[in-house]
Amino acid sequence: MRTLKKKSQQRFYALSGLGVNTLNLMVGSYLCSALLVGGFGESAIPYQTYAQKDLVIAGVWSVFVLIAKVLDGIIDIPMAAFTDRLQSRWGRRRPSLMIGFIPMVLSYAAFLIIPEPSGVTVFNTVYYFLVLCVFYSSYTLTMVTYYATFTEIVETEEERNRISTTKSVFDIVYFILGFVAIRALLSGLNIRLVALIVLPLSMTMMIPMFMIKEESSVGLEPEKSRLRAPEMIESLKCTIHNTAFTRWMIVSACMTFGVQLFLSGINEYFSFVGISMIKVMASAFVPVPLTLIVYNRIWKKKGFLTAYRYTLIIFSVGMLTMYFVGRMNAGTAKEALSMITGCISSFAIGAIFSVSYSVPSQLAAEEQDRTGISNSAMYFAVQGLFHGASTGIATGIVLTALKGTESSHSGAIVLMTVIAAAGTFIAFLLTWTLPESLMKGKKGQLT
Repeated sequence: MRTLKKKSQQRFYALSGLGVNTLNLMVGSYLCSALLVGGFGESAIPYQTYAQKDLVIAGVWSVFVLIAKVLDGIIDIPMAAFTDRLQSRWGRRRPSLMIGFIPMVLSYAAFLIIPEPSGVTVFNTVYYFLVLCVFYSSYTLTMVTYYATFTEIVETEEERNRISTTKSVFDIVYFILGFVAIRALLSGLNIRLVALIVLPLSMTMMIPMFMIKEESSVGLEPEKSRLRAPEMIESLKCTIHNTAFTRWMIVSACMTFGVQLFLSGINEYFSFVGISMIKVMASAFVPVPLTLIVYNRIWKKKGFLTAYRYTLIIFSVGMLTMYFVGRMNAGTAKEALSMITGCISSFAIGAIFSVSYSVPSQLAAEEQDRTGISNSAMYFAVQGLFHGASTGIATGIVLTALKGTESSHSGAIVLMTVIAAAGTFIAFLLTWTLPESLMKGKKGQLT
């Protein structure tokens, strides 16, 4: 693959996932929740639910969401092997991107349909489950392929960190879109219409289609190339046998549980406790480019371990503080403190996402240099498996239980930030299990 030499090209390449990630945010944080009324304040129900009533069986739906996420993670493995070994006249990565992108867009649109508007039915529940499985699977193929190119599209760790850091900044942009701009639209428009307005953003994934330059992989004989793309089982074994990576995955899964529980339940939480979601999210996301500078300076001076622990403990403190602010009586003090809490969390947001790109891509690149095995997509697939399971537990089991149903709402949603804080704090404690070779390098020397 032809590498990107200019910093401007590398930063522009990092923009590619913005639109697709926004679609995923819509599904995870809005659309899945919009099928059930439980957890929403009365004023939010006309805009933030599909039909102002439950459309799916809550208990079954909670299990289905978990199954969809776990299945997504399992399917990632053969998908990663597929993109690593694909033979085509256009190379490996661009065809894989399109094979994932097209069904992802179609399934997203299908998720906006109400097959039986009468109310809760088994058909509705099964329909949304099947569409959700297609969406998550095709979304992951698209993004696993895209992330795999981080190893190949540049040559050095510094350049990979540049793409990863820039990608995390664009992540904040789509979070601002998702939790500020879209939330503002939901003050007067129904969630399904807003979801359609968001759909064209997915076209940012066309950027790699023009920037990736690969030779034909048809008939390429592994022994004639310095690099080798192994069969799926061998590729999976090589990835799992990387001790630094598997330990990292356990830590990362706990972190993902806490972060995704908060992001997926944020809509219901702020609606229920009477806090302005727009103001808090603006306070949390707008300062992120500046707080990333702080994170990078800590990394440069103290090493990756210290910088990463710093982000986890900051996020945990922010979530716990949010709980106590949410329990306060409405007023100016509550609003001001909620915005301060958002600012506290901003020192962790961004860096938390950056490490999910930089660490696997760097470990894959080092494995490639050591052994000649080119399977960078498999690293992100295994990461997707761990993250899918932890996200499924967080959003499918925990969040649904906290929400309750239309007839059995208990107000337990207020505990969401406490549970999210517990997840990231456990990740903080588990960082002591990580190998020093991974965690103590300075910036530019991750291992």
